[in-house]
Amino acid sequence: MFSIGKLLGHDEKFFDLLEASAKQADSSVHHLVDLLGRLQDNESPQDLAKFAESRREDKRITQELTEHLSKTFITPLEREDIQELAAALYKIPKTVEKIGERILISPQDLHGWSFRKQVELLDQAAEAVLAMVKQLRKGMNIKTAREMNDNLQTIEGEADDLELELLRDLYQGDYSPKHIIFLRDLYELLEKVIDRCRDAGNIVLQVVLKYA
Repeated sequence: MFSIGKLLGHDEKFFDLLEASAKQADSSVHHLVDLLGRLQDNESPQDLAKFAESRREDKRITQELTEHLSKTFITPLEREDIQELAAALYKIPKTVEKIGERILISPQDLHGWSFRKQVELLDQAAEAVLAMVKQLRKGMNIKTAREMNDNLQTIEGEADDLELELLRDLYQGDYSPKHIIFLRDLYELLEKVIDRCRDAGNIVLQVVLKYA
């Protein structure tokens, strides 16, 4: 059984910060789900305040973690691993905010379009990352880590297949160049967020393998 806690002793700060960062990543995805749901229901989209708030809070958390690293002599795992995981988590809300920005450029062009499947996969990926980060505090064996990461890989694979299917329809359908460019960018960004989640999961798995 791998347990950072045994290495870290009574200092819970690293767990607190990494979990807080993963929660902000998950929250940013929920904001996107809400935004796309409003468009699906033909409601006026909100501004990007919630997206920006999640991204700024995650940046603050990452900065605090960096400061704590500089003040801590004994760390639960290699400093590079902590920084790499923190950076991977921060990229999730940062990329999600870009999707919100793209949507608000021309929200009227998305009326009638469904992003249900992409959103479901994205929500699953963010929840999976949050669960893996939480397991670091509790202790995680290699089998559990591999199973959780395999789930993330499956989600990422489904997202890849879905993006190809959607792009095929887009390029073969009777759409204007504007719609093709607009939707292609959204599809690629949605896929990129899931890739960010996959990257974070891979880092957690490597940490578990390294300290098992």
